[in-house]
Amino acid sequence: MWIVIALANVVLALITQRRRLALWVGGLTLFGLVTLAILPLGNVLLQPIELTYPVNPPLSQVDGIIVLGGGENVRASTYWGQMQFNEGGDCFAASVALAQRFSDAQLLFTGGSGALRDLAGAAVSEASVAERFFLDQGIDRDRLLLEGLSRNTAENARLSLALANPSADETWVLVTSAFHMPRAIRSFEVAGWGGLIAWPVDYRTSKFTDGIGWDLTRNLEVLNTGISEQVTQLSYRPTGR
Repeated sequence: MWIVIALANVVLALITQRRRLALWVGGLTLFGLVTLAILPLGNVLLQPIELTYPVNPPLSQVDGIIVLGGGENVRASTYWGQMQFNEGGDCFAASVALAQRFSDAQLLFTGGSGALRDLAGAAVSEASVAERFFLDQGIDRDRLLLEGLSRNTAENARLSLALANPSADETWVLVTSAFHMPRAIRSFEVAGWGGLIAWPVDYRTSKFTDGIGWDLTRNLEVLNTGISEQVTQLSYRPTGR
């Protein structure tokens, strides 16, 4: 967005014959783009969030596995007739691995659609696409719990709790992207689900020096995710989600 605003200011400055202003704004925009293309500055915002919970925590007994939606491309999956993942597809791989490791655990997928165009109801929910994938991976239908009405993390938590109705002595593992995990755990705890074990996956950052090079698209994506998650976490806190 800031790139569009900067370019619009350059055009406006040129139209009004303020060439010095156009040069300044254009030069700063170019400098910013080159810097972002070379340095993974988004790591500074995103990695502290991803480090909130440990990687691969020890597990002994697991009664249930919760997988948050978002790692699938529903419309592309429906169009092509096979599962199409986005960058969050690691959630599916991790959940299948956990389900195979703990063969008696239930597998709960939660996700309807958070897209604005689906406010009146999604034609195909994330849960229906996920169901087909899990069945194709050999997961027994009796082990699956599917929640396909939620539109955000808070609804994921509330509707999942009502569906699973876990007892106090059960151990459930929550699988979602590492940057999303702190907000997800907080939402589930607020909904009344205690004792969850965080299983973060889909890390978007790595060692800072490893990211130095030339990858403007990737660096902008990480920066946008970091800004978005920081803002969303701040907005969730006053509402108690």
